[in-house]
Amino acid sequence: MTLPHAISQGWRKMSANTPNVRILRATLIVGGMTFSVKLISMVKDAATARVFGVSDAMDAFLIAFLVPSFVVNVVAGSLNAALVPTYIQIRENEGSEAAHRLFSDTIVLSSALFLAATALLAFAGPWVLPVMGAGFSVSKMALTQSLFYMLLPVVFLNGLATLWSAVLTASERFALSTLVSGLVPAAQLTALLVSTLGIYALVIGTVTGFAAQLGFLVWGLRQQRIAFRPRWPDLSPALKQVLGQYLPMIAGAAIMSSTLLVDQSIASLLAPGSVATLNYGNKLVALIMGIGGMALATAVLPYFSKMVAVKDWKAVRHSLKTFGLLILATSLPLTVLVIVLSTPLVQLLFQRGAFTAQDTIAVSQVQAMYVLQVPFYALGMLFVRLISSLRANSILMWGTAINFLINIMLDYLFMSWWGVAGIALSTACVYVISCFYLGVMLRWKLKQMDSVAG
Repeated sequence: MTLPHAISQGWRKMSANTPNVRILRATLIVGGMTFSVKLISMVKDAATARVFGVSDAMDAFLIAFLVPSFVVNVVAGSLNAALVPTYIQIRENEGSEAAHRLFSDTIVLSSALFLAATALLAFAGPWVLPVMGAGFSVSKMALTQSLFYMLLPVVFLNGLATLWSAVLTASERFALSTLVSGLVPAAQLTALLVSTLGIYALVIGTVTGFAAQLGFLVWGLRQQRIAFRPRWPDLSPALKQVLGQYLPMIAGAAIMSSTLLVDQSIASLLAPGSVATLNYGNKLVALIMGIGGMALATAVLPYFSKMVAVKDWKAVRHSLKTFGLLILATSLPLTVLVIVLSTPLVQLLFQRGAFTAQDTIAVSQVQAMYVLQVPFYALGMLFVRLISSLRANSILMWGTAINFLINIMLDYLFMSWWGVAGIALSTACVYVISCFYLGVMLRWKLKQMDSVAG
């Protein structure tokens, strides 16, 4: 076969309109957009490392931001996963107008939920933060509390942004919903460069970035003619279905997201700067998972939901196998490469200014442990999206409960042997266990679907 002929065949395959090709195209779009966003974020992280290193101020910011981001991940992220499959099902079977009504009802309920969560955090802050930063000094905890209250608007802003991005994704408008997330690191970087307020500049940039993100998403929804009409929610069968999936999803997400809370809280018990070291060690790994695993997970959800809505189980299995093999073929070599090059990568990204050579050694060890999770995280996210499309979120709830207990035990065990790097290794082990659990349960669920269809 000649090279031009091979290129022509490859182009025809990519131009086909099969579900797998559409998923691949969407993944490439989301991955490309995510890379642009993560590149901005990495520049921001490099600037942050130069200014703050692994200082007490950086530890304080990370713990202060941890609790609001945890609430958003649990409350909004769970609602996102519960809404999208039902939104697509209603749109496919009853039309866009019915789907828009469901969206409007969900927005009203979620807005009230985000405001209530913000008020609850404001009240609980003086009791929650000392637990999160158990190893902090009095002055360090005072700074943490000050930053925490300034960051509280993020709960409402990021909560709505997460939900609105999900609806754009459900409409296969991946570019805008991905690109707007870059406004947050861009605003943080700008604040660091132009302000002399120290760590407070990072807080101002964070809140400003989330506000800008929400504004662009409003514009994007209007461009797509996705209507939001504020009204008293109608407890329709569709909304009941969303809420029915939301309850087990929020329970599971609360347990799973609390893994990060536990990890950073335990890190606060170690030497000063350990929280920041754990955070820097996850930056490159998060970039890899965002470009690969999360890009595919974002792209595949609406397509899995469509396949499930029309009960095309053959296409579901084919897509699951195809993209599972693709994940393993790309992520395994990349994982080995990052482990081998961990120290020079950290030097390149962070070692300047307040970030010292000693910090590089500690962070590179954490990074080498964290990157072990990449193949299992990506494969697990593929399983999670299909399970959500099947509206079997109780599987996720029980899985995360198991993972939470395992993570706590492994954190304390590995920390006693390897310090902060042991916490990162614990996280990797949790994703390995989670991947196998999800794979087994998904196989069982698909067999159940086959028996119902038969």
